[in-house]
Amino acid sequence: RATVEHLPLSAAYYPEDIMELLPSENNPEDPSSGSRSMPFSKEVYIEREDFIENPPKKYFRLAPGQMVRLKSAYIIKCDEVIKDTHGEVTELLCSYIPESKSGLDTSGINVKGVIHWVNAKNALSVEVRMYDRLFQVEDPADIGDDLSAGLNQESLIVLSKNIFSEPELKNAKHGEHYQFLRKGYFCLDKDSKDDKMIFNRTVTLRDAWAKETKKNG
Repeated sequence: RATVEHLPLSAAYYPEDIMELLPSENNPEDPSSGSRSMPFSKEVYIEREDFIENPPKKYFRLAPGQMVRLKSAYIIKCDEVIKDTHGEVTELLCSYIPESKSGLDTSGINVKGVIHWVNAKNALSVEVRMYDRLFQVEDPADIGDDLSAGLNQESLIVLSKNIFSEPELKNAKHGEHYQFLRKGYFCLDKDSKDDKMIFNRTVTLRDAWAKETKKNG
């Protein structure tokens, strides 16, 4: 499933009045898990961290003039970056390659980057709670008498603003787990309501690019 801290992206030349349903596998590591349909139209949201205006070497996600594939959809190219008066990036204008549709690609274009997205028109606004280890060390006994000195200040991060998921998660059930791409495995919180879906992270996933950035930082 895709959940994003949104950055609006508009696909130039894509028809205004068209919405496609594109098949996407439920679990890339388990073909037997089946697939689902994802709505796709002219405007989608992507992760803010999947765009860098001045990218370093070996950065294969989205950047000005750079191409990536929207997972299970099309190859796009970032043509223009829109900013507000404070210099904050607010929107990306991109062109798409009609012949590059996943499963039917005849474009002959090869790209290294693949990013996830959700359709802007029917994305579901959610809250996610990112749980991590409670202590900064493996064995709390190594901390000493003051356990508070070894607490992980980021053991819980709550994200509730501009967080969107695929609309299918509206049907999420208690007791089931869902993989959010590149983020980990999540379950529905017991306090969730129809007008406020809350998901708790139970297992993290490694992000190869984040690891590379930390190594070179």
